[in-house]
Amino acid sequence: MFDLITIGDVVVDTFIPLIDFEILDSHETNDKLIALRYGDKIPVGQSTSLVAGNAANNAVGASRLKLKTAIYTNVGNFGDDENDDRIKAKLKKEKVDIRYVVETGELPSNHHIVLNYNGERTILIHHQPWKFNLPDLDRARWVYLTSLSPSFVDSPLYDQLISYLERTNAKLAYNPGTFQIKLGVKRYPRLLSHTELFVVNLEESKIILGFDRSENIQVKKLLKGLADLGPRNVVITDGSKGSFGFDGEKYYKLGIIPAKLVEMTGSGDAFATGTMAGLFYGQSLDKAMRWGAANGASVVEQVGPQAGLLNLDQMKTKLKTNSKVVAQELK
Repeated sequence: MFDLITIGDVVVDTFIPLIDFEILDSHETNDKLIALRYGDKIPVGQSTSLVAGNAANNAVGASRLKLKTAIYTNVGNFGDDENDDRIKAKLKKEKVDIRYVVETGELPSNHHIVLNYNGERTILIHHQPWKFNLPDLDRARWVYLTSLSPSFVDSPLYDQLISYLERTNAKLAYNPGTFQIKLGVKRYPRLLSHTELFVVNLEESKIILGFDRSENIQVKKLLKGLADLGPRNVVITDGSKGSFGFDGEKYYKLGIIPAKLVEMTGSGDAFATGTMAGLFYGQSLDKAMRWGAANGASVVEQVGPQAGLLNLDQMKTKLKTNSKVVAQELK
């Protein structure tokens, strides 16, 4: 029996530090835009390539926190692509069981480009159109569902997962990716009704609930709106402002744990993984959120989404060192 089975896409990320560019403000959308000279050769810093992706980040993070972890994901082996072996080797090194990793010779593995500047990242993404079909999974105490290729909508994956959850009584942690949110989280009410922990950021929560991103909505309204969709515990992250949680009875606000910001890729995955692990170890939601904050703070201090992921001893030390950072109840 596993403590956790992670379901989602895995990628190889190439991190590129930007040097010669401009940041522009869009007055129409209130977004910030990266401007590069069209048709020119643009100097950049030294690039780094790492195994990453929401599912890999969760599986590695959970394994370091001593959860017996397996992963269902897809890798490609088309042409000279060697990323499939690299992905599997990295997962095995982190003691993640790879028996449910599906390999296809028709496609290359996912590869993303991460543009870094001053700690913030912009990710150029492409998910291969995998043919999702859930294997015959062993029993697990928890399942973590995260970012998937848009092709999941044409697969039986969600129905298969719901059947698995109902048959095994496993708890579900759901951290939907970009395409799942765009296609509509509300389209799968049965999945949400089986969700023990639902984690998104502030902007994502507005999109899911049908609000405009620029609207100033009270966070308690957002938390309650997400909880009304079915999840028993809901958490919304909001960058440097910290995180907010709702356990069905009480609302919480948690500040950030101090960190020396290097690069932010994977901080959300680290937070969601830490929070889930806290719940796994019997913590209440407000205390489990501290696990998430500690994990996220450690990840942003290094390049890439996995280098800073805490092991269990490191987690206990970081929580003790930052004992004054505790969740406050929102009235």
